[in-house]
Order: sequence, then structure tokens, then C-alpha cells
Amino acid sequence: MNGLRDVVALGGPVVAILLVMSVLTVAVTIYKLWQFAACGVGRHKVLSDALVAWDSGDAGGARVRLTGSKSYLAPFIETAMHKPNSQALSDRLDAEAGLALAGLERGFRLLDTIAQLAPLLGLFGTVLGMIEAFQSLQTAGASVDPSLLAGGIWVALVTTAVGLAVAMPTSMVLSWLESRTAQERVFADKALRTVLMPQDIIQPPSANALADHA
Repeated sequence: MNGLRDVVALGGPVVAILLVMSVLTVAVTIYKLWQFAACGVGRHKVLSDALVAWDSGDAGGARVRLTGSKSYLAPFIETAMHKPNSQALSDRLDAEAGLALAGLERGFRLLDTIAQLAPLLGLFGTVLGMIEAFQSLQTAGASVDPSLLAGGIWVALVTTAVGLAVAMPTSMVLSWLESRTAQERVFADKALRTVLMPQDIIQPPSANALADHA
């Protein structure tokens, strides 16, 4: 705590703001990890087994397997299994699944803002520190002490270092979360299309059927 107070004292209000932003990043990250775990993001083994059974024509087995899924997509898939090949239902489920995925993306804008704003705030604090250092040199007049300039510069650079220290982990966390939700979006679309348009409907015609048609 004493070291933290020293950093805030050196960097001033800019460092204090950056520290608050870092706390927000940690809080949002913890919340998103809990939310992803609660929704079963990336854990679709049971749901995938149900989709394979449905795709192979085993509707009863698919419904039985689906009851054991903890995925947030399970209710949408269950609804689709009752009325496959319905365009109106397909549009509605796409909208509902999109809304659920939008919920998973909640908080991303804040992380993106922190990742972009933290380096700029750090640079802003450095500029203010440099201005203060050169003002001190001007006040000193002819009796300029080089250590005064050096001390002012390294204190000013503290804000840049803190800004980068906040921005880099935030950017990494945001990239990871976005990649997970992108995978979820692809899986959700594939799952709904699998139920609404089973494999047996899109099977290509056999060679014999083509020959008979010819």
C-alpha cells in the first residue's frame, strides 16, 4: 500500500485515474469469467452429442441427450427440435440466440475503451510532467541543476509506464474474450442450422437417382 501511495503521489491524479481503470478491468474480467462459466461457454459436449443424434435421424435420442446439457443454447435447440423446417421459427431463434450472445459481449465496450484510453492518459500525464519540469528549470534561471531535469523527466514517465501497464493486459483479456464469443457465435449458428435443416434433407442425390433422372 505504501508503494501504491508513492506511485500515486509521483504521478498525480492521472495515475490515480489509471489505477481506477485497472480495478474496473479486473472487476469486468472476473465477472465475464463467472458469466462464461455459468453459461457453459465452450463446453458443449452434451449438446454436440444431441446434435449428432438429431442429424442422424435419432430425434428421441437427441431430445434425451439434450436434457443433460447445461449450455445456454439448450433451450433454443429444444425449441427448434419441436418445429424444424420453419422459417418463421428460424428467424425468431436467430434473434433470440443473437440476444444471448450480445449478453456475453456485455462489458466489452468498457474494456475496449480502457485499452485505448489508458496509453493516451499516460502520455497526457507525461506531457504535464514535462511541462512542470521545464517550468522548474525556467524558475531556477542560471543556476540549473541537471538532476532537477532528470528527476522531473523520470517522474513524468511514470504515468506512461502505468498507462501501458493497464492497457496491455486489458487488450489481451479483451482479445481472448472476443475470440471465445466469436467461436460461440459460429457454434450457435451451426447448431440451429443443424436442427432446422437436418443432414438427411441436404443429402446430395445418389448416382442411381441421377441416372434415373437422366
